[in-house]
Amino acid sequence: MSIAQRMPTLRPSLVAYPSGQRILHPFRPEPAPGTPPDADEGEQRLATTLLRDGLVPPHQLLAALAHVNDGPSHRLIEVLRERNWIDEASLFAALQRQTGLGRADLAAPFDPGLMDRLGVTFCLTERMLPLRSMGRATLIAAANPNSFLRHQRKLSEVFGQVLPSLAPSSQIEARILAARGPALALAAEMTVPAHLSCRTYRKASRATLWLLALGAGLGLLAMTPVLWVLTLWAVLTLAFSTGLKLAAFVASLRAPLTEAPNRAHLARLPTVSILVALYKESDIAARLVQRLGRLDYPQALLDVVLVVEEEDSLTRDALARAGLPGWMRVVVTPKGKVKTKPRALNHALTQCYGTIVGVYDAEDAPAPDQIRKVVDHFAQRGPKVACLQGALDFYNPTKTWLARCFTLEYGSWFRVVLPGLQRLGLPLPLGGTTLFFRREVLEKLGGWDAYNVTEDADLGIRLARSGYRTEILASTTMEEATCHALPWVKQRSRWIKGYMMTYITHMRTPARLFRDLGAYGFLGFQILFLGSISQALLAPVLWSFWGFCLGLGHPLSWDLSYQSLVFITLVFMGCEALNVAIGLVGLRRSGQKIAPFWVPTLALYFPLQTFAAYKAAYEMLVKPFFWDKTSHGAFHQAPRF
Repeated sequence: MSIAQRMPTLRPSLVAYPSGQRILHPFRPEPAPGTPPDADEGEQRLATTLLRDGLVPPHQLLAALAHVNDGPSHRLIEVLRERNWIDEASLFAALQRQTGLGRADLAAPFDPGLMDRLGVTFCLTERMLPLRSMGRATLIAAANPNSFLRHQRKLSEVFGQVLPSLAPSSQIEARILAARGPALALAAEMTVPAHLSCRTYRKASRATLWLLALGAGLGLLAMTPVLWVLTLWAVLTLAFSTGLKLAAFVASLRAPLTEAPNRAHLARLPTVSILVALYKESDIAARLVQRLGRLDYPQALLDVVLVVEEEDSLTRDALARAGLPGWMRVVVTPKGKVKTKPRALNHALTQCYGTIVGVYDAEDAPAPDQIRKVVDHFAQRGPKVACLQGALDFYNPTKTWLARCFTLEYGSWFRVVLPGLQRLGLPLPLGGTTLFFRREVLEKLGGWDAYNVTEDADLGIRLARSGYRTEILASTTMEEATCHALPWVKQRSRWIKGYMMTYITHMRTPARLFRDLGAYGFLGFQILFLGSISQALLAPVLWSFWGFCLGLGHPLSWDLSYQSLVFITLVFMGCEALNVAIGLVGLRRSGQKIAPFWVPTLALYFPLQTFAAYKAAYEMLVKPFFWDKTSHGAFHQAPRF
């Protein structure tokens, strides 16, 4: 017996609900009394129509139905789109013929108040739009007829009798954004509680700037006392930062990261959503699709969301030309007060389906088995492990000297320092990509702070304050190193500004932060954030002592004892020696083909942070929420794992 002969025919009918209301639904015949509605018969009937009309070959149809049985959150329509086994126009026409539903006229005026009753976020996520009241019934358009069955109770409770119709997903999204875009934008900006968000930070007034300039002038008049204070603070923070780095180094050597001990045996794999925020990335879109396409995870359980800004037509057009597979989709972020990556991620979080949510950058090339490792790692850890941070590395490490140093710095941070901090039980400032979260925890914390330009570091601290842990994932994502000085300074200034903003935000109530993190975590927070900010800003004060080492003297040499100057010199040399040791270990663990003699040149690389720090300090006063975007796509070759 053929597939078509085994599948019953379809006739539109009225389905009764417990509330007593009725909704016209074409995906099943009239049920027997007491039988709950079920979408499975609708899937079979749609398959019959597609097979009869010759739109999908039999072997593909059987494979699609098998995926429907494997994925609890996937239906036949989604699977066919994911596999690109039918184009949207043909599928939409088949749905109209098979269901008997008419095509909704979305060009006609509609009542946005009906959408508000159902929930704007719900409508956007489900691609379902209430249009207008027609007597006692409400006309609703949906991109998928199964949506009426899945949400039958909610629809009947809100509207009573419902008249279903069909409309393309892209048109429904456009109408919702046109009607309620500002409200959605505001919602994405306000997800984090005010006391934990930097949105209440105000840029400096002109009077404040004049006071700062006056203070700097007076400081120059009293050069020696000011230099004393700055030197003392710089040396103190250097000593603490070096001590923490040494402890992390020793901890990472004592307990290096290993693979998860066993592959988790799961009865059903979870759906994993991957969020990728894109802005002015028209030249990288096609490569992004190719790189994410290498992920070795069932595509029916992957939900890749490419988040673009509403006015970024170049990127949207490039994605339209890239031939996105059905398991990748574009979500448009409406215009808002700020234009930042975390705001886009917050909006996308309301649109994704996975119980695990990951974040990649536009230029990323993750290891093909990375998602499987994420699933295994979460399955073997308790619910308090809410976040996994993957290692980052570069696929263009030898393009320039700056790219080599950037690669060495990342090797030190992700393969030595961060694993050591994890072993020490300290809060981890996250990186902006290759992050994976338990969705329920991410939503509980309010997602990302839309106003923080280093939203990842802030989220790492909020996770720790709420009692959750972050662990390092034994998997690597390759990305593009910034190869030239000016783009590097612009990128690093955004990171330092975010550290400044994060420190100010969480130190509004130091006593509460102390209670949340405990004495140990509170001290680690101070060293990680205040220490690194101070070192970047006060580096010129420390540089001045190299003159003493070279026999050129120092302005404080008359006031400092010889033993004090020797001690400071030894601290500097010890810090540089530790940086070299960490750099060598990180280089070995990363496997990058860079000669070890480049590691000592990091002493010439780190001073660039000072220029970035002063740029960040200036922006904190005049444009704190400005996102100085890093351009990507200069290096095309991606690694082969």
